[in-house]
Amino acid sequence: MSDVKDGGLSELLALGVRITEAATKGGATVAECMIRRGAELSAKVRMGEPELVEEASHRSAGLRVMKGKRVASTSTSDLTERGIARFVSDALELVELSQEDPFAGPADPKLLCDPAKAPDLDLYDPEGGRVDAGRAVAIAKEAEDAARAFDKRITNSEGATFGRTAGGSAVVLSSGFRATSMGSYQSLSVVPVADDDLGKKRRGSYWTAKRYLNELMPSKEVGEEAARRTLRRLGAKSIPTCEVPVIFDPDAARSILGLLASCVMGSSIWRKSSYLVGREGSRVASDLVTVIDDPLIPRAPGSRPFDGEGLASRKNMVVENGMLRTYLCDSYSARKLSRESTGNAGRGGGAGVGCSTSNFVFQPGKDSPESILKGTKRGLYVTDMMGFGFNAVTGDFSRGAGGFLIENGELTTAVSEVTISLNVDELFQTIDAVGTDLDLRTSTAAPTFRVAKMTVAGPQT
Repeated sequence: MSDVKDGGLSELLALGVRITEAATKGGATVAECMIRRGAELSAKVRMGEPELVEEASHRSAGLRVMKGKRVASTSTSDLTERGIARFVSDALELVELSQEDPFAGPADPKLLCDPAKAPDLDLYDPEGGRVDAGRAVAIAKEAEDAARAFDKRITNSEGATFGRTAGGSAVVLSSGFRATSMGSYQSLSVVPVADDDLGKKRRGSYWTAKRYLNELMPSKEVGEEAARRTLRRLGAKSIPTCEVPVIFDPDAARSILGLLASCVMGSSIWRKSSYLVGREGSRVASDLVTVIDDPLIPRAPGSRPFDGEGLASRKNMVVENGMLRTYLCDSYSARKLSRESTGNAGRGGGAGVGCSTSNFVFQPGKDSPESILKGTKRGLYVTDMMGFGFNAVTGDFSRGAGGFLIENGELTTAVSEVTISLNVDELFQTIDAVGTDLDLRTSTAAPTFRVAKMTVAGPQT
């Protein structure tokens, strides 16, 4: 992949080689460098007028060095000769001040990916980078105009925003690994506001996001769907406390899945900060739940040909038909847990390494979202959640929620100001329906699913 010509990748690679060589000559036993460059554009339109246009480019380097069992990381955006010299010397000075860690070390060289064999996952769309500020404003305006024209009850707007980002990176390890990659991502969101009969402002939203510009939903359709979702919120009210089935739409389901992602990280396991400690190989969810971490899906948001330590990307079965099959580890957490890395290392801008997911996906089921709804006599359909009430050690979960009351298999009254709660362990084990509507707009993704029973708490009197 290092032969990619556009994006200045060869220049990034050469700079990474210079930095790692300087670090090892300065006394580091291990040097690992990540160089990034990219550009972003964001354009926001509100009430038909441009409100904010931001455009920026960046170029930075991160360096992790080791000296024996001591580790230090640092970063810089000053890539002049003087800046790089200071950057390397700072890293070497910091490593001398670090304490030894018996589990520190680079990835096993025998497990490193061969860059020449790394898959092309089609992650970069040059067309996205050609969207200038004028076109970005026009895309956002078309979406907001569609929302405002949809219904006279749409009286205001929090705006429509189009954003795009693209860039490349190079990873150079003193062990010999050298590789580059490029990626892009663009998104469009609309947030209309409507007035209801109670004199309250109700907001809804909708968005689309893809790596390829031509795969975004048409602007007009995004605006119209945002308007529909806003109008559905009119007259929202709380409901009395009850225990009922709860259906999570894909956006809310993704948030629930993110809780599981944080608890299967090897770093959470060795720190004993997860309710899943010691449960590998046991049941943690219903038979309907299968979750994979797959970095090899072409054009997906979390795809990558290799992980942050240079290990070949691989698909990991995390939960299979309700059984926890593996934790997700980088090399450090794998050593702490006496196992091998699962290829789940992420490397930040400062070149520090930690566990990360790629495309963390709750696999779709066989039920359509419509059939799940029709099969629910009375319950709550959750479309959004507020706040953060989750204890990863115990699994206790409680969050504010909004959505719709389900009566006789249909959505009726809009619901707000309620709290949903249930231990996450029980939540996943009592999922009794999984939808077909998986959409990989984000790297953590889930279809609609239903939990057999949760506590829904209305306001206290």
